[in-house]
Amino acid sequence: MTMQDRPGSAAILEAVAAFLRNEVLPAVSGTLAFRTRVAANAVDLVRREIDEAGASDARLRAAFSALLGSEGEDGAQLATLSNAIAEGRFDAATPGLMDLLWSLAEARLAIDQPTYPGLALAHRLRTDTEEGSPDGLQS
Repeated sequence: MTMQDRPGSAAILEAVAAFLRNEVLPAVSGTLAFRTRVAANAVDLVRREIDEAGASDARLRAAFSALLGSEGEDGAQLATLSNAIAEGRFDAATPGLMDLLWSLAEARLAIDQPTYPGLALAHRLRTDTEEGSPDGLQS
């Protein structure tokens, strides 16, 4: 088997979640059924993190660097940003801040709650606002 024949991490995790839901879950009940659902959901969450990480990480890192004026680890940059907001050095009028906060929230929701109805609406309103409609609503 060559490297090209191997399924990717996302495909393996998808298969594990399907196995838990389609084969294990029907065969168990009670606490074990609950734990099986939790495990399948956790596997799905990890798969989404893998899928989404590459798409948003570079964009978020660039936004953090532009706003903070330096590069660093994601967790350290988030802590620096949080402190700057708490200390009043950054506020809603700080160029780039609101865009970064929206991007962070959307990226997290895409992983944690991808079917959350408000996610698509918020993304659409944000896109409409960026395209020139100040209140995010089409006339």
